Amino acid sequence: MTKPALIVIDVQNDYFANGAFPLWNVDAALAATVKAIHAARAKGIPVIHVQHVMHAGGAAPFFNAGTPGADIHPQVLAAAPDAPVVIKQFADSFEKTELADQLAAQGIDELLLCGMMTQHCVTYTALSQQAQGYGKVTVLSDATTTLSEVVHGLALSGLKTKVTLATVDQALA
Repeated sequence: MTKPALIVIDVQNDYFANGAFPLWNVDAALAATVKAIHAARAKGIPVIHVQHVMHAGGAAPFFNAGTPGADIHPQVLAAAPDAPVVIKQFADSFEKTELADQLAAQGIDELLLCGMMTQHCVTYTALSQQAQGYGKVTVLSDATTTLSEVVHGLALSGLKTKVTLATVDQALA
């Protein structure tokens, strides 16, 4: 029997309407992410938040340390207030973070990924060399979003030969 974990990647305020870098379809992706968190928790599946925080000289003009834009969206935090938060500085959620250690400590052997941005942090995490050590990696396609519908679709198309794609309902029914 497998033991999955839901990894919620970069669902942070800067990606929303009043943030520094608003994304396409963000409200629908947020609703699907919150639904995924509730479904995972109902099944006893651990949830881990991943938060990208930029420090001085970072590559992007958002997620700056100490700003409200870098904070995890309040609806996501409310859905899993006791979930651990992994801080990252790279697209790959495993790169120089404690994510692998947290997963190992819980005996996790399957990853369910959701969050932002589909073509960037979600993809880099799904295809990470460290992610390949898990029996199955699933990207929740309706609980991810990015710059536009076209970029989202292209990213999912590129992922479909490397990982499993599923909706929240398919993966957590």
